[in-house]
Amino acid sequence: MPRTLALKHPLDDNGLPRQQTPTEPIAPAPAVAVADVSRYYHPHFQRAEPGRYEGWTTYWFAPFTGRESKPEMPSAVYDDKTVTREQRRELGFQYQAARTIWSQARLRLQAGPLLRQAAPLWEAWQAALSELRQVFKGFWETEDGRWRAQLLRLTDAEQAAKEAVAEWDKVAGELARLAEDQIRVAGENDELRLTQVAEELGLDASEWLIGLYWDYEPNAYRPGTPLVEDLTREIAAQRARLREVGDLAGDLDVAHRALA
Repeated sequence: MPRTLALKHPLDDNGLPRQQTPTEPIAPAPAVAVADVSRYYHPHFQRAEPGRYEGWTTYWFAPFTGRESKPEMPSAVYDDKTVTREQRRELGFQYQAARTIWSQARLRLQAGPLLRQAAPLWEAWQAALSELRQVFKGFWETEDGRWRAQLLRLTDAEQAAKEAVAEWDKVAGELARLAEDQIRVAGENDELRLTQVAEELGLDASEWLIGLYWDYEPNAYRPGTPLVEDLTREIAAQRARLREVGDLAGDLDVAHRALA
C-alpha cells in the first residue's frame, strides 16, 4: 500500500501569509508561465494533498523496499531557471518526505534478520543470568565444607553469563547502528523504533536492552556496554557479599583467594 507522510511548512519566509495594502491601484502583472516540474518528482511520488492542519501537506508515495538509493533532489533543479523558488521548496519537502519513508523501509529490511537472530540470544542471556543468581542463592543452603565446590559453580556461571552478554552485544551493536542511521536521515520526530519493527515481525522486544550506537564503540573511559556494566555490578556485589561472610567466619582462604 502507498506510504504517506505529513509535513508542515511555512506559507512564506516568516511562516505567515503575505498581505499587501497598496496606496494606489497597481496594474495586474503579466501572467507568467509556471514551469512543469513533474520531471523532477521522485519516481515513487504519487500526489500531494493538504494535510489535516493548516500549513501541512500529506505526500503519497508508492511503497519503498529500502533497497533504493537514498532519495535526493536532482541537482538540475538548482540550475533550471524556469523553476521558481517556491517550486524548489515544494520539491525539497517532497524529497524530505521520500527520504523519511525510505529510511523506515530500509530499517525494516536491514533490521528484520538481526531482530530474529537477537530473540534467542536474549533468551540465552536471561537464562544465564537466572542461573548465576540461582547459583549464588545456593550458598544459603551449602554446607561449610562444600563452599569451594559452590564457588566453582559460581565462577562457571559468571563465565557463561559473560559469554551470553558478548553474543548479545554483537547483534545489539548492529541494531543500534541501524537505528541511528535511520534517525540521521529522518530526524528524531520520525524515528521508527526497533521495538515496533520487532512487533511487526511477531517479536516482543520490549524488555531487550539495546543501547545507543556509541555504547558499542571502543571507549577507554567506559568499562563496557550497558549490559556488560549491569553484569559487572551484579558479579561485584555477589563477590563482596561472599567476602563479607568469609571475613565474619574467619575463612580468609575462601573469601579472598578464591574470589580474587
